[in-house]
Amino acid sequence: MNVAIIGAGFIGSKRASSLGKNDKLVMVCDTKISAAKELSRKYNSTFTDEYQQVANNTVIDVAFISIINKFATPISIDMLKSGKDVLCEKPLGRNLEESLQILKAAEKSGKILKTGFNHRFHGAIMKAKELIDGNTIGKIINIRARYGHGGRSGMEQEWRCSKDLCGGGELLDQGVHIIDLCRWFMNREISQVYGRVYNSLWKTEVEDNAFFHLEFGDNVLAQCHVSWTNWKNIFSFEIFGDQGYLKINGLGGSYGKEKLEIGYRNIDGGVPDIEKYEFQDVDDSWALEWKEFKKAIKGNKRSIGSGYDGYEANRIVDAIYRSSNLRKPISMR
Repeated sequence: MNVAIIGAGFIGSKRASSLGKNDKLVMVCDTKISAAKELSRKYNSTFTDEYQQVANNTVIDVAFISIINKFATPISIDMLKSGKDVLCEKPLGRNLEESLQILKAAEKSGKILKTGFNHRFHGAIMKAKELIDGNTIGKIINIRARYGHGGRSGMEQEWRCSKDLCGGGELLDQGVHIIDLCRWFMNREISQVYGRVYNSLWKTEVEDNAFFHLEFGDNVLAQCHVSWTNWKNIFSFEIFGDQGYLKINGLGGSYGKEKLEIGYRNIDGGVPDIEKYEFQDVDDSWALEWKEFKKAIKGNKRSIGSGYDGYEANRIVDAIYRSSNLRKPISMR
């Protein structure tokens, strides 16, 4: 595949390093030309600070969009219009309206759109999905999830804390990963949400904490908390079934070693039988996500590559914001 990367920062660099031996990075684009030049030098590609040069290049098959949220919508739409398949990092636009615009552009162009949800491709998470699909813990009855960090000195000055540039705070930042994973594990849509977002410490335009409930019907509930005031990085995702549980902790690096615990329910009560797995410290989720996207492109499988997951995550985020403002549950039906 001939690829372009728009946004030569940390995530853009991750995407570049995930390319396979039969892929070619044709062009790197960043408004900070020095960043585009530096990344392009590593892969012997051209560079530019004008994204229209990417759109106009007919050699490029796929565009990775890894930029500040505010600019994701117009650039993604222009790439789709120019005949390129697009992987846009989460969130898919700053809000529900923007994600819908991108989704409609993909449908009109006939090209494949994917939202970058690389968490699905972490080892512990993939193993948990395999076990759930194999009915290892029976019918899912509830989920409990936490994701957060403690911020950084001067974080309130970063683009992530700007309502205009980002669209939201921690709910839109790490919360969309939790929402996506809940939908993915449940393999069904959310029927109702209830949530609260607020600023507990950081003096910013956007929330630093969000608590929310996702209801799936049949008394199945996901209880979630995402936070910029956790002080120590955390990723904890627990899934409880009527025959056992799965507990995922860590994402590698500063979030701790990635681990999966499986508990098999003891029908007579008492301690369950427990199995534990540890996963490699190397994060290959970016490469695995790219491989899946390439399969979708080559097989024209819009159901796999669809940006619908990003749209749906933003729809839930929008409902949580409304729920917080109105102080009441919001039906998703």
